[in-house]
Amino acid sequence: MSSKGSALAQVKELRERTGAGIVDCQRALTESGGDVEKAIVFLREKGLATAAKKAGRVAAQGAVSAYVHGGGKIGVLVEVNCETDFVARTEEFQRLVKDLAMQVAAANPRYVRRDEVSEAERERERAIYRAQTAQSGCRRDRAHCRGQTGKIL
Repeated sequence: MSSKGSALAQVKELRERTGAGIVDCQRALTESGGDVEKAIVFLREKGLATAAKKAGRVAAQGAVSAYVHGGGKIGVLVEVNCETDFVARTEEFQRLVKDLAMQVAAANPRYVRRDEVSEAERERERAIYRAQTAQSGCRRDRAHCRGQTGKIL
C-alpha cells in the first residue's frame, strides 16, 4: 500500500474511533507523527479546548416535541436547543427530541428543577441512602450519598 493509501487508512480508522472530522484527524496524525493512539490523545485534549470555546456559544435554534401517552394521562413537552437551524431540521435531531420526550414521560419525574425539591424531601432521601449503606456493610462517604440523592432529585 502506498504511503498516501496508508495515510488515508489511518485517517479513516481515526475517524471511526473518534468521530472527529477529516481535517482534525489529519492534523492529529501529523502532530502525533502518524501514531493513531497518540492522535486519539491529541484529539481528546483538543476536544476539551474546543468544548471550552463552545461553552460561550448561544444555542438559539432547536425543536420542541410533545408526547402524550395513550388516554392523555401523561403529557410531556420538551425543548432541545442547538446552535444551527441546519442541525435542528435533521431527521436525527427530530428523532432525538421525540425520544427524549418519551424518556421523560417514562421516568415519571416529580420535579422539573432541583430548587423545586423541598429540604424535607431531600433529607428523607438522604436518610434512605444512609440506611441502605449501613445495611450493606459498605463504607461509603457523604459524596456517595449526595450522588445517589442527586440521581433522583
